[in-house]
Amino acid sequence: MYLWIKAIHLIAMVTWFAAMFYLPRLFVYHAQARDADDQQAMTYFTTMERKLYRGIMMPSMIAVLIFGGWLLYLAPAWLSQGWMHAKLLLIALLIAYHHVCLIYFKQFSQARCTKSHVFFRWFNELPVIGLIGIILLAVVKPF
Repeated sequence: MYLWIKAIHLIAMVTWFAAMFYLPRLFVYHAQARDADDQQAMTYFTTMERKLYRGIMMPSMIAVLIFGGWLLYLAPAWLSQGWMHAKLLLIALLIAYHHVCLIYFKQFSQARCTKSHVFFRWFNELPVIGLIGIILLAVVKPF
């Protein structure tokens, strides 16, 4: 049972990260369409962002948390290890990032977002740092 839960957790994690990589990329294109005053493209990007956030990103995050919590329930000794504390901190930061994406999505959908496409190109890189940290902590368990 444990390995099935772990597999589902990993599948959900990959899906969540895929969405966290793609949504800010859509923000880049949306900001460029806004700057060009392309109403049709902005409507298109708003639809794509909504579907990605609600249909993939949110359910994936929930699944990661449920199955990750289940794994911790089955192996509570991990909670006494430093690498797990660091991993949980990175997960908390990713959850915050996830919700910041929602804020930007709402701003774009209401035509209130003033951030540039350059900002979103940099913003798009933040989950990469989280992914690298989480994978290294979970596999190497350095402390």
